[in-house]
Amino acid sequence: MATRTRRSRILTPAGITTAVGLAIVVGLAIVGPIIWGAQAEATSVADRLQGPSALHPFGTDELGRDVLARVLAGTRTSVLLALGATAIAVALGVVLGLLPTVLPRVLRRALTGLIDILLAFPWLLLALFFSAIWGASATGAMLAVGFAGIPAFARLNYTLASSIMGRDYVRAARIVGVGPIGVLARHVVPNAAGPLLVNATVHASGALLSFAGLSFLGLGVQSPEYDWGRLLREGIARIYVNPMAAIGPGIAIVATGLFLTLASDVFATTPRRGALIRTGLRGLRPALRTGAGRAASAPHLVTTDEADAVSVARGLRIAFPGAEGGSVERVHGVELEIAPGEVVGIVGESGSGKSITAMALAGLIEPPGAVAAAELRFRGVDLLGPLSAASKRRLGLELAMVFQDPLTSLNPALTIGRQLTEAVEVHEGVSRAEARERAVRALASVGIPDPERRLGQYPHEFSGGMRQRAMIAMGLMGSPRLIVADEPTTALDVTVQRQVLQNLRRAQTLTHTAILFISHDIALVAGFSDRILVMKDGLVVEQLAADRLLVDAQHPYTKALIACVPDMASDRTQPLPVIGDLDTARRAS
Repeated sequence: MATRTRRSRILTPAGITTAVGLAIVVGLAIVGPIIWGAQAEATSVADRLQGPSALHPFGTDELGRDVLARVLAGTRTSVLLALGATAIAVALGVVLGLLPTVLPRVLRRALTGLIDILLAFPWLLLALFFSAIWGASATGAMLAVGFAGIPAFARLNYTLASSIMGRDYVRAARIVGVGPIGVLARHVVPNAAGPLLVNATVHASGALLSFAGLSFLGLGVQSPEYDWGRLLREGIARIYVNPMAAIGPGIAIVATGLFLTLASDVFATTPRRGALIRTGLRGLRPALRTGAGRAASAPHLVTTDEADAVSVARGLRIAFPGAEGGSVERVHGVELEIAPGEVVGIVGESGSGKSITAMALAGLIEPPGAVAAAELRFRGVDLLGPLSAASKRRLGLELAMVFQDPLTSLNPALTIGRQLTEAVEVHEGVSRAEARERAVRALASVGIPDPERRLGQYPHEFSGGMRQRAMIAMGLMGSPRLIVADEPTTALDVTVQRQVLQNLRRAQTLTHTAILFISHDIALVAGFSDRILVMKDGLVVEQLAADRLLVDAQHPYTKALIACVPDMASDRTQPLPVIGDLDTARRAS
């Protein structure tokens, strides 16, 4: 689809013009000095300072050299210097923008503050400053323009990276044990590449203009070398005698800058996969496999009795920094224990603490969030302390997350097959072919037709229900002992909702895995779960068996949730009750 979209853009008038223009510029950069280089250097005192003619369309300079030949031959120098400066700005800007995402909070603030300070200075002013440091030369000008562009790319990349780091598919990658470098190389950089490429082409146009400006001021290319800016400087001195001596280089600068700017819209797309992703993954796998061996014959580590609780939380408290300093506690002393094969539902309104409780059980709360508990473990793994390589393997293979919005939970830059096979390739060391076979079986087990073909598709090619089922299949790739389903049916219609719940139930039956099911809908939770926890304002206000919900519910909040669910006996002439109204009525009585 992305290929068809790119092709349709190229076949527009703007696309064709841009493609032809860039082809001409590239061709001139390659063959210009070869064809016109000798003519550009040939001097003739008798022909000096001539105006435009059939022999010299742009006239000649003070040494009798053909101005048009010098413009054509100077294409290589002008373009290469602009592209070199752009490469410096992009490469160092990406590194500087990614660095704060892996630094501690204090260092992150210091580095982003430095970037913001540099952004406060105009780009051309920074270029002039760096040019004064490195001196007036072509290399110095390239470094000056390149370094002047670093702050803009660093800020852009940091903003993109910070946004992507909060996505659900990055959290899922952390669950399977992908380290910070792997997350950046595999998930952040590919998804930030589109905007970066767009800005890189625009920056190349600006770099070209900056070089022309520096050379025009005498701070760029020095004699006997020349570029368009230097030719413009020489031509402007006699513009009233021979306007084409200045207009010619000006046309070259404007036209090339225009083609580069248009290219940002015509050709810019987000790369789906590339050497950077594959190289980063190849470099990451050996480190993650250290000490693991080839674990295909033993898909999960066993250090606790299977009868023990899968997940245990004692006195779980979660706090976040407050707006006016200090911290605000959002979860207050939650007690939770999930047995093997048990389906536990958590229900409550938005902001009650359901999702962050689930994230704490998966070990996904990171600074500035603070987790405290008397005990917090998953199958013997202490989630309150640093995790060993073996613990990360266990979490990656035995803990699965099904997030609320699969469109943001799945990496849009990777195929479904690539995302399904990641965990078992990294943690079990299985071959890509074997991992692919497992992925086909996993997709088939959740009811996705033609699974072999679907492995090569991207998340946007799946429907909402299919994406959710793919998330469940991803959890089944390892040896799941707990599936955390965080509102997996909220955005789905009732038919697809039923299919997703059936797939979760099938997975629970086949693998005897436990499920932590989170939802706003108490009727849905009651019909799917064995046990229900009702949360309000960060507290578990009531815990009861699902089949005894209507009989044993005692807390007013639980009763209010039940009262908000319509049934066949509900008075359809009256509006549905809301929790706030019910609480007010109870207090009044």
